[in-house]
Amino acid sequence: MNKDKKVYIFDTTLRDGQQCPGAGMSFEKNVEYALLATEVGVDVIEAGFPAASKLDFSIVYRISELLSKIENGPTVAALCQLRDEQIDTTIAALEPAVATSKARLHTYLPVDPELMEASLGSAAKNKSQLVDSIASFCKRAISAGLEVEFSPEGYSRQCKNFDFVTDCIRAAVEAGARVINCPDTIGGAARYQGKDYFVNLMIQHAEIIAKEYPKKDIIWSAHCHNDFGLAVENTVNSVFEGPVQQIEGCFNGIGERAGNAALEQCIMVIKHFAEKLDSEKPYYTDIKTEKLQDISDFVNVHMLPRQPHWPISGDNAARHSSGGHTNAVIKNPLVYQPFNPKETGKEISLAFGPLSGGNHAKSIIIENGYICTDEEKAKIAQHIKNTFKDRRKGITDAELIQAYFEYRNPISVSEIDYWREKDESVLHLVGKFFEHTDELKESYRGEDSALTTLKQLIDKNYPNTKIENYHSESVGASTHAISVSTIILSDEGNGHFEGKGEDRDIGKSAIKALINAVNLAYINRHFRINKALTRQGKNS
Repeated sequence: MNKDKKVYIFDTTLRDGQQCPGAGMSFEKNVEYALLATEVGVDVIEAGFPAASKLDFSIVYRISELLSKIENGPTVAALCQLRDEQIDTTIAALEPAVATSKARLHTYLPVDPELMEASLGSAAKNKSQLVDSIASFCKRAISAGLEVEFSPEGYSRQCKNFDFVTDCIRAAVEAGARVINCPDTIGGAARYQGKDYFVNLMIQHAEIIAKEYPKKDIIWSAHCHNDFGLAVENTVNSVFEGPVQQIEGCFNGIGERAGNAALEQCIMVIKHFAEKLDSEKPYYTDIKTEKLQDISDFVNVHMLPRQPHWPISGDNAARHSSGGHTNAVIKNPLVYQPFNPKETGKEISLAFGPLSGGNHAKSIIIENGYICTDEEKAKIAQHIKNTFKDRRKGITDAELIQAYFEYRNPISVSEIDYWREKDESVLHLVGKFFEHTDELKESYRGEDSALTTLKQLIDKNYPNTKIENYHSESVGASTHAISVSTIILSDEGNGHFEGKGEDRDIGKSAIKALINAVNLAYINRHFRINKALTRQGKNS
């Protein structure tokens, strides 16, 4: 059968995704996600299940309100059961999007025999009444100005119910439903099922509906779960081998049980393999793939953590370990990549590890904006390795920069002590303090604390800094509490730096915080690339 080659993306991250335990978000984050999904270019956002709660209603209503004002924005969909009160609630939640014809009511009815009995009870026996209810409910939604999507729930396990499913789809189409979604609700579909494979069943149903309603422009959709790890394959098969023009899923593949089809994976498979099937008119989506990393990161931070090795958008998807593998990557960045990661908003990176050398360390340090000369790169690389000597699997770039800072720190002390002698505060340090090594003792006459003594010592070695703010707080209970101190230090012409320090002794935590702030200021002044270049210009 002929069909348009555009594949519509139906994003159910806010609905099916949030049905996954631990993935729920606040009202504000739901709205923020919807706006981000709009930027990515999804065609339909299933904003929620309005009848579930007042909060869910508010979320769907607000998203409908906002997205209806965006030119060429996505359609807003909402799920509901075939119940009078739910239909009314869903219509009300989608009302703001009706004026721009961007509202879709998504309703469903179980067709899997076992699911019917478990969900519908005795009502499952009266199939003709169920078919009539589909028609009447679809008509109500359409008369209210909404587009309708109907899903025969458990479609992939319909078994002996093929004719009943046909009647359900027929009733929805006759009533005016535009989209027919055939879900693998239980996630058990596989092409090894042969003629019972849900894609083959969809082909049959699509042919029946096309023959009976030749003037109806029906969009067929697939919604696959990942219980056997086949959701992406099944989804793409439904497009490449079946009648599907709309695919449903969640970013990062989140969702009930083992999750839904991962949209970012489906999108990239279509982008890279559609031409193999038809080079002249391949399937395509309107997704801005360069924004896929952004939306994947949002789901990772605010919904559920993403595996580092997750395809397309995982932290390791474009990261390579050190050794012979990375030598090839350095020569040709795409030699070990199936596609350019920049397509999805990602950059190729090399994980620093035991086999890494000075050049690797230098490239990461410079990329982060700090100086590393050829003369010192080997020493810095060795220091980083010594710092993480037990990390055989490599370290993150953030950890490497942390070790680089430790190498550059002008102050690195192993012991701190302070006391009062008559009217003096005495500070005793052991370790490196600018040009001084080993032990250092400083005193300050007056009633001020050891922190003032330390500041006096710092001013002798690194002048023109000022403590702008200092506070400490207790973390923990009773005698086991830890003092956490924060100091904001201004460095003339160099900015403000926040130092942190922890210790059971409040005085020592403050001293550590000041040392931390001074180290940051010093490194920023002397080893930040832009700062160093500016300083060299002034001295030339």
